[in-house]
Amino acid sequence: MMKADLARVIRLMEKQAREFRVPYVTDVAGRNDPYLVLISCILSLRTQDKATTEASRRLFRAASTPVKMLTLSSQRIAKLIYPVGFYRTKARHIRHISRRIIAAFRGQVPDTLEGLLSLKGVGLKTANLVLGLGYGKPAICVDTHVHRISNRLGWVKTRAPEETEQALRQIVPKRHWIALNTIMVTFGQNVCTPISPRCSLCSVRRLCKRKGVTTWR
Repeated sequence: MMKADLARVIRLMEKQAREFRVPYVTDVAGRNDPYLVLISCILSLRTQDKATTEASRRLFRAASTPVKMLTLSSQRIAKLIYPVGFYRTKARHIRHISRRIIAAFRGQVPDTLEGLLSLKGVGLKTANLVLGLGYGKPAICVDTHVHRISNRLGWVKTRAPEETEQALRQIVPKRHWIALNTIMVTFGQNVCTPISPRCSLCSVRRLCKRKGVTTWR
C-alpha cells in the first residue's frame, strides 16, 4: 500500500472515530501532565475504558502527583482503583513507580524509552503512549486494537504487538504516529470490534482486506 493510501485510511478512520468518546488516557493527556498519562495508562491495561475512567478519577482526586501518591498505602490505592484488572498488583506498581520517579528522576516522569521501561510495571505499550501523549514525541503505541486493525487492513502480517510496532514504523508517516493509537482504539472499540466487526458501517471497508475476519455485521 502506498503511503498516500495509508494516510487516507487513517484520515477516514479519524473522521469516523470523532463520533465516539476517545479513551480516557487521551482525555487526561489534555492536562499536560505525563504522570497522569502514565498512571491512567497503567490502570487501563486489561481493563475496559469505563472502569479505567472511573478508577483514574477516584485516584487522582486523592493523589495526582508522585509525592502525594506516596502518602497513600497500597491498600488505599487498591481500594480507589478497584475493579480495574489486577488492581492489587497495579497499586503496588503505582507506589513503586512514584517512589522511583522521585528518587531517580527528580520527581519528573522520564521522557525517554529507556527511562520509562526502567519503571516497574511499564512495558513498551505504556512507554510509547507516555512519550506520545505525555511528551509529544513521535512514538507508535501498539495495543490489541492497533495490532488487530493493522492486520485486518492488510498493512502488516504480524503475530505480536512488538512486531506490529516495528512494521508500522516503516510504513506510517511520522506525523500520524502519536494520534494512531487514539484513532485505532476508538475505532476498534466502536466499529472494528474484535468479534463480528461492524463492516457495513465502516468508512474504510472498501480499502480493507478483512484479513482474518470470518463474520461481520
